[in-house]
Amino acid sequence: MTTPVIELREVGRRYDDGPPALHDVTLTVRPGEAVAILGPSGSGKSTLLNLIAGLDRPDAGTVTVDGVRVDRLGEAGSALYRRSKVGMVFQFFNLLDDLTVTDNVVLPARLAGMGRGQADRRARELLETLGIDRHARTYPGRLSGGERQRVAVARALMNRPPLLLADEPTGALDTAAGQDVGRLLADLNADGQTVVVVTHDLRLAESCTSRTVRIADGGITEDVRSHAVAPEALR
Repeated sequence: MTTPVIELREVGRRYDDGPPALHDVTLTVRPGEAVAILGPSGSGKSTLLNLIAGLDRPDAGTVTVDGVRVDRLGEAGSALYRRSKVGMVFQFFNLLDDLTVTDNVVLPARLAGMGRGQADRRARELLETLGIDRHARTYPGRLSGGERQRVAVARALMNRPPLLLADEPTGALDTAAGQDVGRLLADLNADGQTVVVVTHDLRLAESCTSRTVRIADGGITEDVRSHAVAPEALR
């Protein structure tokens, strides 16, 4: 059986004196899986995403991603971990408007120390694969929402991370662009990319993932695989 990409064991997180944001969460995601984390606002899904991304630390339990104990990392270690292990896609793209599409995409690689020539070649490859190479020299403000999200996906994949995290990736898009992003995520997963999508949109989950994990009141209430489970996930 393959080593998990994500392994959470009895994870808990509480803020101030309120009820726990997460409690006793155990979750395993294997290479090649596409998993949707579903839940309403306040259910704990964003806290779960932040723990996996190393943006927050649990009060209890362990968080391991691709062999790295994320819960033990300091600030510098967390930043290095995010550069090498996790690609992140957000609802509002988080692109830099004063940089071209190519410069936005190469930024993570340049921060990781990759040479400009190698980074540009990798960016061209990604932009071509994602069907937006014609916009390489365009500034993000001139693109549609769906095109900007494709740029964000290219940036997230720049350093070949084992895990792609998508946080409400269609929340700022119209229906047609949202469906396009769903197909893109499904295609990436079909090529072997492990994908975790945090969303409240069941239609998005059904279009691009083969496993649904539901969260309510800080705990996992359901974990269901569809018939289309990636073969790698079952080894």
